[in-house]
Amino acid sequence: MNFINLAKQGKTSFTSYLTTFVLVIASMLGFGLLPYTIRLKQLGLPVDGTVSPQTAMESMGENQFLVLQLMPFIIALGMLLLCIKFVHRRPIISLFTTRKSFDWKRFFVSFSAWGILMMTMLAISYFSSENTYSWNYNSETFWFLVLIALFVIPLQTTFEEVFFRGFLFQATGSLFQRGLTTALFTGILFGLVHGANPEVKTLGIGILAYYIGTGIFLGLITWKDEGLELSMGFHAVNNIFGAVVVTNSWQVFQSDALWIDHAIPSFGWDTLVSMLICFPLLYLFFAKKYGWKKGLKNSPIGKE
Repeated sequence: MNFINLAKQGKTSFTSYLTTFVLVIASMLGFGLLPYTIRLKQLGLPVDGTVSPQTAMESMGENQFLVLQLMPFIIALGMLLLCIKFVHRRPIISLFTTRKSFDWKRFFVSFSAWGILMMTMLAISYFSSENTYSWNYNSETFWFLVLIALFVIPLQTTFEEVFFRGFLFQATGSLFQRGLTTALFTGILFGLVHGANPEVKTLGIGILAYYIGTGIFLGLITWKDEGLELSMGFHAVNNIFGAVVVTNSWQVFQSDALWIDHAIPSFGWDTLVSMLICFPLLYLFFAKKYGWKKGLKNSPIGKE
């Protein structure tokens, strides 16, 4: 059975999907935001939404703010897994992969491959820039940040993967019955949801092309590899890199990373290289390593 059809192991009615969707979103916006609200009250800050993220971060400290920023995703992940088990009544592993167990080797191959490419692009940017990077190591906060990056950020990225490339991918795949169509649809939806990120306000709506392109790429490798292991590895190292290695003043994650990039915000060459060169190279690498069928023919599910 292919990845999309794993949903047929349990309930696939419209009511079950709607129930899960509502519960996941409600848990994210309700219980997920509760720790942040409580902390604002403790600090004597308004909880009506008028306090700016910058003010909250300065009052809490960057590490604490980051953890509270990630809490809604962690709560939503727990709710999604519970819904798969008790609403859809199917094995939780069916949300992740067609394999009998989660393939950690695949996860770390993807994690390492994209991590190496990002480090390479950072090195090129660092040595070709005019002193736009500053060293920011702070021993008092950095190692706690590393713990957050290793144990909390992967939960955030796991939620996004199991929600978009797992739950929604399988739900819409059962509707479209076409793998490529499903990858395109969920990728576009993934990109549009990220329109709320502060990067869009700073760089303009054009940056949505990168988010949509990333979503489509992750959908394609999920479809072709019949599981989430590769997309989860990619997403985890991508966000860990942005929190621990290099950050700036306008991206969604604000942290005491090793380097701060002070360059003027722009839709840079590294973004274009990622989309036009790195993603295709990664796809070809995965296809060769895991023996995917050639091409991206939009054939019916189960008939490929």
